[in-house]
Amino acid sequence: MATLEAGLTRDQAFELLKEHNKDPFHLEHGQTVEGVMRYFAREYDPENEDFWGLVGLLHDVDWEEYPTAEDHTLRGAEMIREAGGTEELIHAIQTHNYDFNENCPAPELTMEKVLFATDELTGLIGAAVVMRPSKSVMDFEVKSLKKKFKDKRFAAGCSRDVISQGADMLGWPLDELFSRTIDAMRSFAPDRDTFQPAAE
Repeated sequence: MATLEAGLTRDQAFELLKEHNKDPFHLEHGQTVEGVMRYFAREYDPENEDFWGLVGLLHDVDWEEYPTAEDHTLRGAEMIREAGGTEELIHAIQTHNYDFNENCPAPELTMEKVLFATDELTGLIGAAVVMRPSKSVMDFEVKSLKKKFKDKRFAAGCSRDVISQGADMLGWPLDELFSRTIDAMRSFAPDRDTFQPAAE
């Protein structure tokens, strides 16, 4: 597979994200999606793990300032381009808004499909995890996620349709997308090194 050039280092990308986002939630979301993208890159495209990570980190760089379907990722393209980011990076990021904006390209690469499928899902998982006594993804299971997914009132801003569409793009059953995304989030959870499963 060809090496993808982002035009930005991780440090430069994170500074760009912080420049345009002041809400800690948006900074955390970018880093969460970065971690998930890196996890899947190690399986599908290990040579381009850094590129996948930056796609995740910067996918919502413009959302805090321009939270509309018409502007989202198009304003971000300007920000990324001005900071030295490549057109490849911009293209990959814009694919996750294609269903809301006809000016954005559709996901074609596995990387783009993973971003589309997991973006909203990480938000749903995060919202569910903070409600748990442990506040940890390490003991969060697919059956719990399925309940939250079916309850449309819970984390209502996380689009179930987009998540389902993303699973279809990847050719994965929803349960597989759920399981693999939970595993991805566990891979960089702050408490993963100290977590001890509850005794049966």
